[in-house]
Amino acid sequence: MELGTLDIKEHLLQSSEEFRRLAQKHSNYDEQLEKLLHKIFLSEEEKVEEVNLKKMKLHVKDQMEIMIQKYRQQAAKQAGPSK
Repeated sequence: MELGTLDIKEHLLQSSEEFRRLAQKHSNYDEQLEKLLHKIFLSEEEKVEEVNLKKMKLHVKDQMEIMIQKYRQQAAKQAGPSK
C-alpha cells in the first residue's frame, strides 16, 4: 500500500532532523513573505527581498520533495513487487 504525501511528510517530520530543519526554514520564509505582502507599498529593497524569499522558499520545498520521493522509493522497494 502506497503512503500518501501527507503521511510521508508527517513521518519525516518525526524521524528526520534534516526534514524538520527544511520545514522550519520553509515556514520562516513564508512568514517573512506574508509580512511583506501585507504592506501597501514595497521599497525596491523589499521587492528584491520578496523575490529572493520566494526563490529560497521554492528551493527548500524542492529539497523536501526530493526527500519525500526518496522515502517513497525506499518504501516501495521494501514492500517488494505487488501482484
